[in-house]
Amino acid sequence: MKLTIPTWLTLARIALIPVLVIVYYLDYRWTNVAATAIFVFASLTDWLDGWIARRYNQFSAFGAFLDPVADKLMVAVALVITVQYHHTIWMALWASVIIGREIAVSALREWMAELGQRAKVAVATVGKIKTIVQMVALGFLLYREPLLGLPIFLIGEWLLAAAAILTLWSGFEYARAAWPALRAEEAKGVDSRN
Repeated sequence: MKLTIPTWLTLARIALIPVLVIVYYLDYRWTNVAATAIFVFASLTDWLDGWIARRYNQFSAFGAFLDPVADKLMVAVALVITVQYHHTIWMALWASVIIGREIAVSALREWMAELGQRAKVAVATVGKIKTIVQMVALGFLLYREPLLGLPIFLIGEWLLAAAAILTLWSGFEYARAAWPALRAEEAKGVDSRN
């Protein structure tokens, strides 16, 4: 297996996950800034690895598999440590919606791939918007402190709520796109039993 530059960036993003956790829990004044910088850097590598793969035709099956896994791991960890820091019902609810949707959509994509219909659940525009809102929200929540008089954490909370709503919307869009293939597969299973 040949490791491309985009795959190395994805592996670096996974390697940054324990670093994010350790830095976040260090007992220094600057840890929120460092944790935010790590998260923002990881988010930028997500964009960069996709850009490099498209620009220089450096696609690989392993990279295509690993990239969404790295994204989901980073987001899930950032959500967990954020909820642990600010454990309210709303934060837990938004985090549960986002993590639950990621698991459900991953399972749906795997199932559609087994049916040979993975293209029907490709990333849609609403999913890309959701990702941007989610990353900005998590960056704000990790930073926590007011900045230039702005209540960064409160803005992050509202953005996370918006990301959760977009998460549900994009999850519905994926399910709607997959529904005809799933119904056809179910009908095929019923016919084979008769």
